[in-house]
Parts: sequence; structure tokens; C-alpha cells
Amino acid sequence: MTPEQSDLEPIEPTTAHELYLDHKQTECAESTVYNHRFRLKPFFQWCEENDIDNLNDLSGRDLQTYRLWRRENSDLKKVTMQNQLGTLRVFLKWAGTIEAVPGNLYDKLLIPTASPEEEQRDEMLEAERAERILGYLDTFQYASNEHTLLALLWETGIRIGAANSLDIADVDFENGHLQLVHLPDEDTTLKNGQGGQRLVAMSSDLAKLLGDYIDVQRADVEDEYGRQPLLTTSTARMSRATMRRIIYKITAPCFFDEPCSECYDSSDKRCGDSVSPHSIRRGSITHYLSEDVPIDVVSDRMNVSRKTLKKHYDKRSEEVKVEQRRNYIEEV
Repeated sequence: MTPEQSDLEPIEPTTAHELYLDHKQTECAESTVYNHRFRLKPFFQWCEENDIDNLNDLSGRDLQTYRLWRRENSDLKKVTMQNQLGTLRVFLKWAGTIEAVPGNLYDKLLIPTASPEEEQRDEMLEAERAERILGYLDTFQYASNEHTLLALLWETGIRIGAANSLDIADVDFENGHLQLVHLPDEDTTLKNGQGGQRLVAMSSDLAKLLGDYIDVQRADVEDEYGRQPLLTTSTARMSRATMRRIIYKITAPCFFDEPCSECYDSSDKRCGDSVSPHSIRRGSITHYLSEDVPIDVVSDRMNVSRKTLKKHYDKRSEEVKVEQRRNYIEEV
């Protein structure tokens, strides 16, 4: 035992786990607490299997052993491993504040680095982050272009091409839905062509926001085909490029005056920690699945096949999927 360890207060791993989750519940959304619980579950399983009954005894060598064990006993993608070990690092840093582990132990956990291509494939806007941004916009920029665009993309999960195609006439306030139409001859297209045409249900909250946007923020413009676009700049239908710039801006930490890697003041460049519009779609789909919305319902709503959805969009952890299946079985 090192001198630093001798000053610690003994604590069982499971006790520390519950204290940590109680702490997170005071400052995070329930979905975040849920994710932290399951990202940490393998670590506490490993502690039990290796007779670690006091977190005080953990060393940097133990963390390296766990890292190798996790890699060898699962087929996790590098980005998923990065996320899980990142959560463990956050836990260890917190544990240092309650004298459960040495204060610098978290710094000894090596996190794998994923390539930009790997990160892009798994990148998504998580529910907690989406809710935080929407909450800020609802308070300080209500019914702005930024607020309306993000709320529309997050709730419906539509692609920006679909958002670009919407006209005021496509918003059915009485029946609570949006109509997506493929009109290539009028320069508004859907990715899957006519196969992407569909009605998309919207909540009363989104309907109210769209109504307020139309009344207050939307510029009174028509396109060259005599159509009235839903989302506009001061002079025209909002382009896909403009939508991307808006999303890059409001999803970057610097939007909240927080540190941001590769931060650029120019709106023409993407800050390193921002996410793409497609990451909002990926996050929206994962959020619906995490809330137990049936996969067929999500597939139809988002206009994506079950196979593609499972392969490219469903970013739930295996632990979350197992727990959801368990809940279904227990209810039978």
C-alpha cells in the first residue's frame, strides 16, 4: 500500500457505484444516469471476479489489466470502448474526491483513440446534450431559426434534405403531422425519392413552436416556383448548407462559452466538438429505441429499413439492449 492509499477511507466497489449514481442523479438527466450505470457495470463485474472488495486497493496496473480484459472479452468497437473507459475515468475522478481512490488514479487509465472515420460513423447527439441545447434555445432564442431547426430535426429524426423540402402547406396543425413530398423538378428532394414521401407525426409542443416561428421569425418569402418554404433566411428558402452551419454552431461547446477543441470563430468552419446534422438523426433514432419505441415504428417514421437502422443508426450499448429485453420478459 502506498502512502497515498493509506490515507483513504475503505469502501466497497458496489457502494461507491451507488453513491456515484446518486451523485449523477442530482445533476444529469435520467438517460445519462442510465447510460453511466451500464457503462460501468463490466468494471464492477471485473472487480467482483478479481476479489477487489475495497476500491482503495486499485492501482494503475489494475486499470491496465481491466482495460485488456474488457478488450479481450468483448467485440466492442473502438469508439464504444472509448466511451466506456471514458465513463470509468469520470467515475474514478469523482471517487478521488471522496477519498475512495488516490486523487490522480483516473489519470492512469489509458483511453484508446479512434480515427476520425471511426468517430464519424459512431458520432451522435446524445439525448442529454440535445435537451440541454433545446432548453437553452427555448429560454434565450425561442422560435429562432436555430431553435426551430434543431427541435424539428431532433423530434422527427428527418434528414436535412427533408427539412429543406418543407413548405408551410406541409404543416398540418389540425391533425398534428408534417407531409414530406419529393419534388425534384422544383429543387426539393428526399433521399429515397418518392419512397421517402410520408406523413410524420409531431407533438403539440413542436406544432406550437412551428406556429410561433411562422408568426414571428419566418421571412415572408416565396421560392421561384411560388411555394412558401417553412424554414427561411431573410430572403429565401433555408439551404442545406445553411442548416449545416447552424447545427455546427449550436452543438459546439463554445456555444455555451465552454472549452472546445479546434474552435473557430468563423461560421464557415466546424468546431472540433460539434456534431453533424446526420448525428442528430442518429441520436434521435437511438433515443426513441432507448425509450422502448418498437423498432418497426422507428423504421417507418425515419424512412429507414430495419437492417440499415440496426447497422448504422442504433447506438444503444449491448448492456442497455439486454436490460430492455429483460424488462419485456419480466412483464410477460
